[in-house]
Amino acid sequence: MTDKSSPGTGPLLQILASGLQIWIRRQCDAVGELKLELHGSALGLLRGRLAGVNLNAKEVIYQGLPIHHAELKSGPLKLNMNIGKSTQPLSLQQSFDLSGNVSMTDKGLNQVLLSAPWNWLGDWLAAELIGITPLGGLRIDNDTLELQASAIGEKDPTRRRFLIRADAGTILIRHLDVDTEASLPMDPSIQIEEALLKAGQLHLRGRASVIP
Repeated sequence: MTDKSSPGTGPLLQILASGLQIWIRRQCDAVGELKLELHGSALGLLRGRLAGVNLNAKEVIYQGLPIHHAELKSGPLKLNMNIGKSTQPLSLQQSFDLSGNVSMTDKGLNQVLLSAPWNWLGDWLAAELIGITPLGGLRIDNDTLELQASAIGEKDPTRRRFLIRADAGTILIRHLDVDTEASLPMDPSIQIEEALLKAGQLHLRGRASVIP
């Protein structure tokens, strides 16, 4: 477990970095490695304002979703320093924008889509794209996604292969051989701009609006 802020910064920036690290960890179920680079002027820092933050994190679980790697950049931030509160030394005053890239492994996606609270999404994928529920598992093979589900009374699971791409702010999943597709349900505050499969991982690029 590692936390790093940019070297050569002043004491105030170091205090803000420590407070922001605590705030980020409180928003997540788990965080492995976390590196932050804060940007701002001396006057802005005194007023609790940052021009932006660069975040690089590994092995994060956010709202039950396992994120293997994240590289994110924020817009301007307005901070409140809560002096004397070691468990919550910093709070954010207003919403802010995030943009960047995240990746998830097929192992992590299997774990999350086959168990609560996200198994509803796995079953939705199986129903929409295979016509059978529940979802039995998934696998990423190069640039294709394989979903499988077992019908009642069938010994072997039904397997289907799909391609994915970003479309209208979400992820479009299209059958490799027949004219079947589905758009992933997406939080309106999140916009997916690129989606691809590579080396057993789902890679996403996009932006989001975060409300503290």
